[in-house]
Amino acid sequence: MTETLSSTLSPDLEARIHHVLKTAFDRRLTIATAESCTGGLLSSVLTDVDGYGRVFERGFVTYTEAAKTEVLGVGADILKSAGAVSKAAAIAMAEGALVRSDADIAIAITGFAGPGAPGDQPGLVHFACLRRGGQARHRKEEFDPTSRGAVRIAALETAMAMLAQTLVK
Repeated sequence: MTETLSSTLSPDLEARIHHVLKTAFDRRLTIATAESCTGGLLSSVLTDVDGYGRVFERGFVTYTEAAKTEVLGVGADILKSAGAVSKAAAIAMAEGALVRSDADIAIAITGFAGPGAPGDQPGLVHFACLRRGGQARHRKEEFDPTSRGAVRIAALETAMAMLAQTLVK
């Protein structure tokens, strides 16, 4: 399955990754990612399975608010009013990824993988998935923040589920 991370990922997650890539490949659809707390991990798994390279169009890793604004066009007003870890920010990230790519589908992840500033909720992650010409779908998760790695892997599982749902529509 994945070449680099197989020892880290569960067999179920490996199967989901393969399913998403195969479905996108068979339907000639491409994917762009906009990641914050996963730091490119989603992009990595989408490019780590032999034979499906053309599915991944590009990835944006925008860890800071400035990067979200500069790279993806997330409005400063959204970041100020709703915050970088919010439904509004996740949707704006997905929209920005589609505008700045030729992908058919964009998925965005923004959250707190671990402890951050006072008031941040470790394990809180917002997702948005958007197919070109469609409506953005949002999902909020509150993962058990036992470790940054565990939150990031759980975020991958949610992202794969959202991509699988978007690919069938």
